[in-house]
Amino acid sequence: MSNLIKSLEASLYHGFINEAHEHAGNYRPKLLVNQSTKNEDVLTSIRNEMENCRSFLFSVAFITESGLATLKSLFLDLKQKGVTGRILTSTYLIFNHPKVFRELMKITNVRVRLASVKGFHAKGYIFEHDAYYSLIVGSSNLTAQALQVNYEWNIKLTSHENGEIVHHFKNQFEEVWANSEILTEEWIEQYEKTYAEEKKTNEQVYDFPVGYQTNPIQEALKIQPNKMQDAALKEIQALRDEGKNKGLVISATGTGKTYLSAFDVRRFAPKKMLFIVHREQILQKAMKDFQLILGGLSHEFGILSGTSKQTDAKYIFATIQMLSKDDTLYQFATDEFDYILVDEVHKAGAMSYRKVINYFQPKFLMGMTATPERTDDFNIYELFDYNIAYEIRLQEALEEDMLCPFHYFGVRVFQYNGQTIDDATALSHLVADERVDHIIDKITYYGYSGDSVKGLMFCSRKKEAKHLSVLLNARGLRTVALTGDDSQEERIRCVTQLENGLLDYILTVDIFNEGIDIPCINQIVMLRQTQSSIIFIQQLGRGLRKHDTKDYVTIIDFIGNYKNNYLIPIALSGDQSQNKDNVRRRMVDTSYIKGVSTINFEAVARKQIFKAINNCKLNAAKILKESYIGLKNRIGRVPYLYDFIINHSIDPCVIVEANKNYDLFLRKMRENKPGLSTYENQVLTMLSLEILNGKRKHEIILLERLLGQGTVTEEEYVAYLRKNGCMTDGRTMESIRRIFNLQFFTEVDRKKYGNQPIVLFEENQYKFNAEIRNGVAEHPYFRMLVEDVVMTAEEKSKEYECGRALKLYEKYTRKDVCRLLNWSNDEHSTMYGYKSKHNTCPIFVTYDKKEDVDSSVNYEDELLNPEVLKWYTKSNRTLKSQEVKSILEADQNHTDIHIFIKKSDDEGTGFYYLGRAHPDQNTAHQTVMARKNLPVVCMNMILEQSVEDALYHYLTSNIDAD
Repeated sequence: MSNLIKSLEASLYHGFINEAHEHAGNYRPKLLVNQSTKNEDVLTSIRNEMENCRSFLFSVAFITESGLATLKSLFLDLKQKGVTGRILTSTYLIFNHPKVFRELMKITNVRVRLASVKGFHAKGYIFEHDAYYSLIVGSSNLTAQALQVNYEWNIKLTSHENGEIVHHFKNQFEEVWANSEILTEEWIEQYEKTYAEEKKTNEQVYDFPVGYQTNPIQEALKIQPNKMQDAALKEIQALRDEGKNKGLVISATGTGKTYLSAFDVRRFAPKKMLFIVHREQILQKAMKDFQLILGGLSHEFGILSGTSKQTDAKYIFATIQMLSKDDTLYQFATDEFDYILVDEVHKAGAMSYRKVINYFQPKFLMGMTATPERTDDFNIYELFDYNIAYEIRLQEALEEDMLCPFHYFGVRVFQYNGQTIDDATALSHLVADERVDHIIDKITYYGYSGDSVKGLMFCSRKKEAKHLSVLLNARGLRTVALTGDDSQEERIRCVTQLENGLLDYILTVDIFNEGIDIPCINQIVMLRQTQSSIIFIQQLGRGLRKHDTKDYVTIIDFIGNYKNNYLIPIALSGDQSQNKDNVRRRMVDTSYIKGVSTINFEAVARKQIFKAINNCKLNAAKILKESYIGLKNRIGRVPYLYDFIINHSIDPCVIVEANKNYDLFLRKMRENKPGLSTYENQVLTMLSLEILNGKRKHEIILLERLLGQGTVTEEEYVAYLRKNGCMTDGRTMESIRRIFNLQFFTEVDRKKYGNQPIVLFEENQYKFNAEIRNGVAEHPYFRMLVEDVVMTAEEKSKEYECGRALKLYEKYTRKDVCRLLNWSNDEHSTMYGYKSKHNTCPIFVTYDKKEDVDSSVNYEDELLNPEVLKWYTKSNRTLKSQEVKSILEADQNHTDIHIFIKKSDDEGTGFYYLGRAHPDQNTAHQTVMARKNLPVVCMNMILEQSVEDALYHYLTSNIDAD
């Protein structure tokens, strides 16, 4: 019987007879629901099936543009692999917009038909694999809401190709397909008329009665803040209640900072207010927003700019350029304004801003920005006395549904004569006809939401923008290039043309990164490499304002062979840890983006980013220094490791791995700190390199007690451990003692850590050795550094589980495994692929091996499915080898086999823990290495826990850079 059939039988038994069945099988029935708290959605399951199928069938009544966009890059990748599909849909309830049918026709490897069945309301997805089919059937149509957000029930079933159930579904599909209508342009034109008639019939128009008048203040008071604004207003008021007269609001672009400030002004009720901006084109919009929220008479609102001098108004909206002029500024008294707001306040490092801010003495000064992190050495936090009134970043704003959803597409950049286009490419190649064709192809395929495109294209240089605009216009598009050379009047004129549908695209170089509000933007095209996370988010943010003409914004990012590509997952996720493992996972597991937004990479583009991640050095001194200075600016003092944790900055482990301990790092940062003795430095290094990672809470708890009370009895310590749900068996307790007396470590490490026990265990008591006791008692700086490590380790330990040695899907080094499995000594240097000891056998697998790996160790280990690992022993082993026999008989001998896998050696020394496994003795067979005639034994390892979808997809996906 084949492995497939055995697995199917086990799956059916588990799913329909007994859920406690020992071997669940990989194909058990599964309920698919959207649960953001568990990072689960129906879309992920559909995408995973599509990526590995030979063909697919969709039967869905309703399709939206946004739902289709979630799969567009995947359709394209499948086309490259020769995979085709069919979609059966309908005009039921005239739900589907005509435009979605035109979008479907762009997908050339998918055939589409319209069901003729009356009341067609089916929702099912069928995927053909080798010898079996997967079915997803339930309530989810092909809409972004149904696939990612709505409460939906869908059942996923797997059937052998000869199974009756799949033939029922396929036959039903084929029956309807045979009698359906082929999707054509002529059909769409006819449907457009029907759709327009139906829409017209359903529209109702409401008019105010003749003579109806409103009170502007009463109407304004009816407008209430949203959830984010309400929370921010409370935080701002709390600042004032504490006697603070300054506050900084950090809020993602598009989250309503202007409305928020207007609500706070309404609450504050100043006698006179000043709103400062850096661009004149923002003034009118800001003033209108304030009028909407505050009400009042029109003469109470005035503009102070190069074209207007309304200085007597109650609410003045001024450009910094005009306000900072002597004859303008000094006509106002220093206390003239009770309330001053500074928009885009990260620019306040400029002399003009400082001049104005230093001159006025308002009762309250508010600054607003989306990007407080600057590269100009100006500390914006200091300007506001480190009072962060409120902060909400991109990911949180999306989760709160405050921004327009987006579909990000990382697409392959054009190659000229086999060479990737980049910022150093000759202009003639940047504007070559082939590149223009490539750009048009991508922006057409990925499309936009709404009736017409309203796009921004960010180029790398001025000449490129101007030449491309000419060439695009020659192809029928309506575009204009705007650069820093163009006047404000010209910029405003072009933006108005874009908004009114007279232009399709504005091509620009950086000038629209910020300070421009065009809510109708429905497509952003990035034709330049990512230079910084800040600029990336600024440009993406141009399209994130909600507008009634769009349901989402399309982001098309042309990705080439750029060394800074690693910044893309960092920018999208907001993860500033500089932890390479995190960056890699963010490429495959994008569950950090909530709602109906999606992140998609074409296969070639994805490989380019992984290549950049492999080659970058995230713990380089320059990166660490920038993170350090950024945090120091934010909190207004020298930060310590715990500060990095609570401020979601760089991972403290990244710092100590590059510097041994934090004191050595502070000295590199030229901080004037008291000196440590050689031994104190060695102890701090040991705690930093071995305890800081928080992977076992036992050592942290002991250190906390010793710092607090000096000595701890064994009974007290065990009681503390049990109170925290930690294991207290004899082997674990002995392991902890061997860590602190350094006997666990190699001779090299013992010397590095001071060569004497850090914690003594005498007469049933734990205590620091005399030198450390003196150090923590007499040297406040040393004690503070030790407490900082312990406090940080305590915070990091929350990622793990104290009641078990290892946590599924966390990363562990071979050294970690020796410690956590309670081995007496660190044997990582001799462990290699696996080692049996102390009734445990950890197995380490590098999934993608480099081509230059010696053939004698180039094993073809492979995850056959999320529950089965095809595994090879070391070479020169046979079925008669005692080592092999002990592994095959592990269950009988009560030996626990633990599986650890990493994607490649580029990930470093850490491996993902996949849990315990059991050898399938029936699959064990002797063979030879692929490239050397050496005997080796191959067997299947059956995992106790099925590998989670995101990690399985990451480990098995083909992401190697070309």
